[in-house]
Amino acid sequence: MPLNIRSVGWILLLCASPLLAAQTPFDAALKTAVDGDHRQPEHVLRDTFRHPFKTISFFGIQPHMAVVEISPGGGWYTDVLAAYLKEGVLYAAHGSSEDRRRRVANQLEAHRTRSERYPDIYKNVKLVTFDAALNQLNSPEGAVDAVVTFRNVHNWLSSGSDASAFRLFFKTLKPGGVLGVVEHRAQLDITRETMQKTGYMTQSAVIELAESAGFVFEKSSEINANPLDTTEHPRGVWTLPPRLALDDDRRQEYLAIGESDRMTLRFRKPQL
Repeated sequence: MPLNIRSVGWILLLCASPLLAAQTPFDAALKTAVDGDHRQPEHVLRDTFRHPFKTISFFGIQPHMAVVEISPGGGWYTDVLAAYLKEGVLYAAHGSSEDRRRRVANQLEAHRTRSERYPDIYKNVKLVTFDAALNQLNSPEGAVDAVVTFRNVHNWLSSGSDASAFRLFFKTLKPGGVLGVVEHRAQLDITRETMQKTGYMTQSAVIELAESAGFVFEKSSEINANPLDTTEHPRGVWTLPPRLALDDDRRQEYLAIGESDRMTLRFRKPQL
């Protein structure tokens, strides 16, 4: 049947629609991972501040990739990435102490038990060791597609191992691989000492760290920005949720602000 003018118009409209153009099979898989009921309810409540769908999409992570998550902590992003990387592998890179590895292994087993209706979610998660101070990251060298780290750079800055951390990320990535960083963002040009004290870092400092390790800065995003955060708090970033370091003092005020203002940065290891 020949196309009439109205039919052609609809086809052009559909092709031009940004919403439809943005939809991919990866989007559907990621949405399933983010919305999955395997996630802990208290973690889901943080989505409004951490935007896992938009953040992972911005980093360009796809289900078949090998990804290293640096210092996963309580596994907030691990639950999403493990469910998403069904065709790939997730290297959960935790601290080097035996006690820490034991606790992480127990935590991962608890995740598996809690998600017994979804026995395959964590099958591709592998525990590896990361210790920037000891210059150690034992994920495969030059072989992973992406390294991601969430709200950790200030910790390495405080221990003086920040430069070592970024060199390790560069080493484990394959040429063309992506480094995705989310970090608490300072509003002003503050000193290294103030960054260590407050937990907030300047965006230029993080970019400089990555570029010094050999990365190319590709793009920034305001996905995780919070304009309500002045960054000037009695106990730095830890004043805000989820830590709430002042306990009940001005608690409602800090809850109303929400989690910290954050930079979201994407870097790439150059192709050979």
